[in-house]
Amino acid sequence: MLATLALALTLAPADLVVDVLKEGSGTPSAVGDVITVTYKGTLADGKVFDETGKNRGPYAFRLGDSSVIKGWDQGLVGRRVGERLILTVPPSLGYGSKTQGEIPPDSTLKFDVSILRIDRKDAKPKVQIEEIEGGSGRVAKKGDTVTIHYKGTFLNGHKFDASYDRKEPFEFVLGEGRVIRGFDEGVTGMKAGGTRRITIPFDLAYGEKGRPPVIPRMSTLVFEMELLTVQ
Repeated sequence: MLATLALALTLAPADLVVDVLKEGSGTPSAVGDVITVTYKGTLADGKVFDETGKNRGPYAFRLGDSSVIKGWDQGLVGRRVGERLILTVPPSLGYGSKTQGEIPPDSTLKFDVSILRIDRKDAKPKVQIEEIEGGSGRVAKKGDTVTIHYKGTFLNGHKFDASYDRKEPFEFVLGEGRVIRGFDEGVTGMKAGGTRRITIPFDLAYGEKGRPPVIPRMSTLVFEMELLTVQ
């Protein structure tokens, strides 16, 4: 009887362990929300097998849709923006007995995860606008031809595009759908000579699929922009 019990205890799967290193704030994440994170994944010996790092954008996924391992779907529910945590994921909630790239079979995985953003499943997407310099020229409105300089980054600060690097401003007609919707909304109402920082949720940018290989799926985009002329 004791031998049978000991065997059962040996075969029981290990639990997911969540260690919170830094508290976040706001409403906790729930199934159906899109959560954006940076992370570093290591094996039991400390070897790094994957990370977002400084040369990649963050990673975004919808909680509970099985697009990630079970340990992530379970461990990242109830999290808050700004939180940093360590997820220790047993094989049963990771890749099990399968080899996955540099991950050997039956591996316990450790992830250092930082929560950058949570998009609520029932919330209406909205562009966040931060005025840096108000400007004093003509106000940009639908139908105007505007010329701007901009820098585009992901939430972790990684730059994916900038007109400044090409030394060539970008010109387009405002409100005609020639750019992503959030960009149109973010420029509207600016005054010539003004600068803004706008944060565009993925629904108003490149959507669920993104624009590979530059823009990953469900990417929130941040633009710092300077409105040069309005015609």
